[in-house]
Amino acid sequence: MPIKIPNDLPAVKTLADENVFVMTEFRAMTQDIRPLKILLLNLMPTKIATETQFSRLLGNSPLQVELTLMHTRTHKSKNTSEEHLLAFYKTFEEIKDQYFDGMIITGAPVEKMPFEEVEYWKELCLIMRWTKKHVHSTLHICWGAQAGLYYHYGIQKHPLEKKLFGVYEHIADNKKCSLMRGFDDRFYAPHSRHTTISREDVEQVPELEIIASSTKAGIYVVEAIGKRQIFVTGHSEYDPDTLEKEYLRDLNAGLPIEVPYNYYPDNDPAKGPKVTWRGHANLLFQNWLNYYVYQTTPYQIDTLA
Repeated sequence: MPIKIPNDLPAVKTLADENVFVMTEFRAMTQDIRPLKILLLNLMPTKIATETQFSRLLGNSPLQVELTLMHTRTHKSKNTSEEHLLAFYKTFEEIKDQYFDGMIITGAPVEKMPFEEVEYWKELCLIMRWTKKHVHSTLHICWGAQAGLYYHYGIQKHPLEKKLFGVYEHIADNKKCSLMRGFDDRFYAPHSRHTTISREDVEQVPELEIIASSTKAGIYVVEAIGKRQIFVTGHSEYDPDTLEKEYLRDLNAGLPIEVPYNYYPDNDPAKGPKVTWRGHANLLFQNWLNYYVYQTTPYQIDTLA
């Protein structure tokens, strides 16, 4: 089944050109199916690119997904037009009385700042508290994962000596975890961050389990008991050229940046990036939608406790 997204969202044309099955709102109204209601809190500055990336992964599933986009009220986007936000995005006030089968909280380019100094931190805390009773399973990505682990479990992030930037090899720490079903013994995922969380801090919290990790990139996936909170420190949703755009942006701005690790053949940007994470990305999101959302969410979604 396809992903159901607003008729005029820019992602519709992009995904249709990629042969991703997209269902507009009009067609979905004719089907007698309860779609999975997924809420995407998009904290990234490149909102259109990010909403397209997650729509692509959510749409590659046999389940029908109805996507609702949300942005924070306390931060004014500099890279996305007000018209786009008004047309396609909701604020927390507009959806706070609704219930969702699943939710994704994206990363954000604020990781060098203390959490409490982030402009929308209080609003995000309100949203994360709200998810406990209004969302069946919440998937936190990159800075969103660090924010979630800090808010829910008091786990601090730690600065890295240099930016973790590239595509890294990972293994499953718990191969029997439903989220890891079908994964190869070793798989790849992009990372782009200046901070990390320590294994020791996570292991001290009995409600948390490390599901996957990397010798170079550290913890990758953490799962809370009950499967209602998932924390992913990388960016499996990234497009083939996302790291390249970040690299060229920083290079042209004169910022200290190295060539993304394990991204270009022979470490040569002239050869273009090699994509080694797409299969894992699709499997990660399919497993989350199936085993953590569809298989366990109540049919009457408003009965969530």
